[in-house]
Amino acid sequence: MSEQTPDLILDACGLHCPLPLLKAKQALSGLAPGQLLEIRATDVGAWRDMASFAEQSPHVLERREQREEMYFFWIRKAGNTHS
Repeated sequence: MSEQTPDLILDACGLHCPLPLLKAKQALSGLAPGQLLEIRATDVGAWRDMASFAEQSPHVLERREQREEMYFFWIRKAGNTHS
């Protein structure tokens, strides 16, 4: 299965906790159900915050990875995607 292209990329690099999470919540609110948000962050706290947020919300953290000093998260907005 190939990687999907995100519908929106949020660059939260340089922002400190809790701003990456707050910006991610704002970005998700502007997406349609089923759309994919990619978040890029440099704050180590984002690793924990994004996972906790996904566990406590209907949204799905599809993947997360660390590449050197940067953290990447892919969150799919919750909602019915079928007509």
